[in-house]
Amino acid sequence: MKSPLLFVLLLTLSPLLRADSNSLTSVNSVTTSNNPSIQTVDIPTNEPDGRKYSDTTKKNGVSGAQKLADCKKRVDEFKDKPCDVIFIGDSITQFWLDPKRGGLPIWNEKYAPRHSLDFAIAGDSIQNVLWRLNNMGVDSLKPKVAVIMIGTNNRKNSPKEIADGVKAVIAKTQGIFPGVKIILVSILPSNRLSAGKDALALNDRMMATDAIIKDFADSNSIYWLDLVPMMPPIKITTPDGSEDINFTGLGADKIHPDGTGYKIWADSMEPILQKLLSGKT
Repeated sequence: MKSPLLFVLLLTLSPLLRADSNSLTSVNSVTTSNNPSIQTVDIPTNEPDGRKYSDTTKKNGVSGAQKLADCKKRVDEFKDKPCDVIFIGDSITQFWLDPKRGGLPIWNEKYAPRHSLDFAIAGDSIQNVLWRLNNMGVDSLKPKVAVIMIGTNNRKNSPKEIADGVKAVIAKTQGIFPGVKIILVSILPSNRLSAGKDALALNDRMMATDAIIKDFADSNSIYWLDLVPMMPPIKITTPDGSEDINFTGLGADKIHPDGTGYKIWADSMEPILQKLLSGKT
């Protein structure tokens, strides 16, 4: 049975979901294997897409609609209090709050006291983030700093396409929050298990994207934070005894940070964040 909160949320947002979907140009439609009634449409990375949030099909025990409801709850918690920092992204950012990943103690120490909102949803592509910025009521917030890391889930896009989408997220963030300072965080290196034999080739694509988006920084309104040098590759031994590669600070899935990875992120970002929150820019 759907909770009353989820039911009301779906009723409220369903017209917006449909409006965004109908306004998009379909390049290539394919039916998803787990739910034939849901269509996946390839759209430009600089256009919003919110259709995943109307999907009640559960993946790993959670549906797109439930993910949206959870994020909406986090946003609503800031309606009557200040929000000085907003973290925008996908699962890598959302898992700051996951007690199993190792980042939560750091979040509670460094970011919760700074009135930080984790505005991230696992599995999000750039297009999903653009939709959420448009439709989730964050325009009432007045953050001083936005931390943006997005793009790793745009696996079918070229580096230029991903970079175009990142630029659109930056522009949308600046439009919603006039005067906000942005910390643009590099896409992390990975040898993600979910990509199989294509994982390292996919990592090369993400690193090529980083080479483009770093030039978006001007050290005035946008600050570049490159975590890749702090997360070098390491050799590991797989359960079958063969050798493989992971990256420093990543967990067993070889894409999401563990406690070490979140500490690398926090320690690297702290000098920039202190500077921006103090207003000494």
